Amino acid sequence: MTEDPAPLPSGPEIIRAFVRTLPAAPGVYRMLDAAGEVMYVGKARNLRARVTNYTRPEGLELRLQRMIASTVSMEFVRTETESEALLLEANMIKRLKPRFNVLLRDDKSFPYILIATDHEAPELTKHRGARRRPGHYFGPFASATAVGRTIASLQKAFLLRNCSDSFYAARTRPCLQFQIKRCAAPCTREIGLEAYGELVEDARQFLSGKSDAVRNHLQADMNKAAEDLDFERAAMIRDRLSALALTQSQGDATARSVEEADVFAIHHEGGQFCVQVFFFRAYQNWGNYPYRPRADASLSDAEVLEAFIGQFYENRTPARLVLISHELSEHALMEEALTTRAGRRVYIEQPKRGEKRDLVNHALNNAREALGRQLAEGASHRALLEGVAETFGLEEIPRRIEVYDNSHISGTNAVGGMIVAGEEGFSKKHYRTFNIRSTDITPGDDFGMMREVLTRRFSRLASESRTDAEDEATGMPDWPDIVFIDGGAGQLNAVRAVVAELNLPREVTFIGIAKGEERDAGREKFFMEGRDAFMLPHRDPVLYYVQRLRDEAHRFAIGTHRARRKKEVVKNPLDEIDGIGPARKRALLHHFGSAKAVSRASLADLEAVPTISRTMAQLIYDHFNRT
Repeated sequence: MTEDPAPLPSGPEIIRAFVRTLPAAPGVYRMLDAAGEVMYVGKARNLRARVTNYTRPEGLELRLQRMIASTVSMEFVRTETESEALLLEANMIKRLKPRFNVLLRDDKSFPYILIATDHEAPELTKHRGARRRPGHYFGPFASATAVGRTIASLQKAFLLRNCSDSFYAARTRPCLQFQIKRCAAPCTREIGLEAYGELVEDARQFLSGKSDAVRNHLQADMNKAAEDLDFERAAMIRDRLSALALTQSQGDATARSVEEADVFAIHHEGGQFCVQVFFFRAYQNWGNYPYRPRADASLSDAEVLEAFIGQFYENRTPARLVLISHELSEHALMEEALTTRAGRRVYIEQPKRGEKRDLVNHALNNAREALGRQLAEGASHRALLEGVAETFGLEEIPRRIEVYDNSHISGTNAVGGMIVAGEEGFSKKHYRTFNIRSTDITPGDDFGMMREVLTRRFSRLASESRTDAEDEATGMPDWPDIVFIDGGAGQLNAVRAVVAELNLPREVTFIGIAKGEERDAGREKFFMEGRDAFMLPHRDPVLYYVQRLRDEAHRFAIGTHRARRKKEVVKNPLDEIDGIGPARKRALLHHFGSAKAVSRASLADLEAVPTISRTMAQLIYDHFNRT
């Protein structure tokens, strides 16, 4: 008679065993499930006391009871302070994406304006990423469009260059930007470097919030020019003042008393959350961005907002003032952590009155409206997906739809494009492009191109991804439920051949879309395995939806093709020569003026260029004089 196996320990028992060895000190803990996946990351002022709470799950909410029951192991990191634990917790949550934590799903990188000072004539440009380049950084701006618009206005107001250093070095006469009064042309000394430096300083002061001082300075210069009867200079300064006024009027909400602040407001509805983030710098609104954090519906707005702010600043520098719509439970701790992150004092406020409260209310209204639009769109979108499932005979509503299209001109610069749509509309994060590599494909062979694209896509997917895998941040599955191909029966047959060769581990529905007669939208034919070709009623919402998907795939493929073709057109012949880096390329262009002039140069002329050795001159000469 065999004995019954001993019962496996439960979650609380496992956690209780860890408590015995934990220190009464700050730190971060991780709770792991049977698969070794991190389910939850938390921080504690006192690890022993905090983890002890999980040994008595009866009084906790259902979400935490489920988490405790699934726990089979825990991991711990000791820290010196609780604020250090808070920063480490935010880092781990963003990196590990545990399913029981509040998760910042869209880790957007915001652009900055940079006045680069690593050159004799500082450059005005847009910047993203790490701040490695010396200069003055202003931002963040909520969108690249806002940055581009502001830079265009600043060019009119301060005449700063935005060309690359190599372009600057190669100039022998002013470019078009000087002619249209967008640049002072320091490259050809139309303006002296000292005078150009004064323009740079004016721009720096303006972006730093000292707009009145800059405006008064320009006003005085304009009046003096008018008194001296230098009406051309007076008109130029007048135009610069107009450009400054335009720059200041671009924000939809200004702040008279708040020079620098980040504003956070949260709203929840229908079990979903929306956090609006506004950026105010130099008393101006530099844009806003809506986030939809993943969070359990049982959490309060304050709990979600607190977790969100910690993750938001994990790789960003906070403003000197952070305004919030809800009071945080650990207000002082968050202030201390952000101060540590910024390397200067950061204040967090939940304003009750005045202009600061108006700014928070403005952000809160935007959060409420953004979430309302999302819920309305989501309801109509789900109805469309239900229609897709019914029309094309799917057992369940599709969570991921992929659409493929090719673009080329007589087979040149051929690319394939894949767009993705799901329960929340187009998922541009998951779009992909495929440069057609095969040399065996006849130029213009759409079937061959589609075979290559799908072979590369699904062979990689089958080798690297589980059939149930999904993007932790967005919830988008890795595997499509349905795939639309731009083409008719021939394209679908090419797809079937690929699928048969790959022997995919899960079923995917492939559908060909053939354009109607004379490419008439509304008369498309659909081709599926096991069904005769069919059409949808002219006013069917599903037909309109599929048309939108196909048009988006077409737009994406054509846009990628045009970008690749443009890159080929503007490619410099010097880039094709081994050993020609940026420095030698700059020296050659500066000496000869253009790549065409380099191609016509004699060997002796090439040897006369600084940094170009005799061997390198011979290499360049041979490249352009092949027989």
